[in-house]
Amino acid sequence: MGCREVHAATVLAFLSGTAALSGLIAAALLPNWRQMRLHTFNKNERNATVYTGLWIKCVRFDGSKDCVIYDTEWYTAVDQLDLRVLQFTLPISMLTTVLALFLCLIGMCNTAFISTVPNIKQARCLINSAGCHLVAGLFFLLACAICLAPSIWVIFHNQEMNKKYEPVFSFDISVFISIASAGGLLFTAILLFLWYCACKTLPSPFWQPLYSHAPSVHSYASQPYSARSRHSAIEIDIPVVTHTT
Repeated sequence: MGCREVHAATVLAFLSGTAALSGLIAAALLPNWRQMRLHTFNKNERNATVYTGLWIKCVRFDGSKDCVIYDTEWYTAVDQLDLRVLQFTLPISMLTTVLALFLCLIGMCNTAFISTVPNIKQARCLINSAGCHLVAGLFFLLACAICLAPSIWVIFHNQEMNKKYEPVFSFDISVFISIASAGGLLFTAILLFLWYCACKTLPSPFWQPLYSHAPSVHSYASQPYSARSRHSAIEIDIPVVTHTT
């Protein structure tokens, strides 16, 4: 499949970005960022586990799947700095990913349905497929950095809390989902960059990210070098005739 068509790399990048976005949404909604084990010495009581998320908190007894305490207003009273930072960074990362997916979709639709020869009068208003994919790759890379750094920080902050208090804290599955989603965003960005690097060598200005000037019809169907040389020589060597009185 040629680069002028909807290449398999761009479709795979779009699917990978969609999967990464789904992972970020799941990680943000699940109350499984941090666990805190509560042990009791009373034989008539059961140990409990506090599941802490970004927005809600759930307390369960061992052997039970139901939440004894389900705090839906936890997001207003988060006292852990790493989770508070994630409340801002994950939504920003998701919005950045949505924008990147939108640009990627525009680039694919433009490549599939728009004519290969642009209208000269509307050259400066054309949607450039290569530019869309290139900017989308940058947005994917930015979204990866925004969500990856605070997700890794949770792991180190968890160790600090165990040293500061008691070794009852442990990070949960949402940390792994967020890091895996960041890896998916990085993979998506690399795919788009590789696609652009493979296709930008084409002579057509379609694979330039921006139009520096309005393209003409001759730029898409250029003449051989020898013919251009002859024309240029004729144009340069024009004799100058002067009239003397």
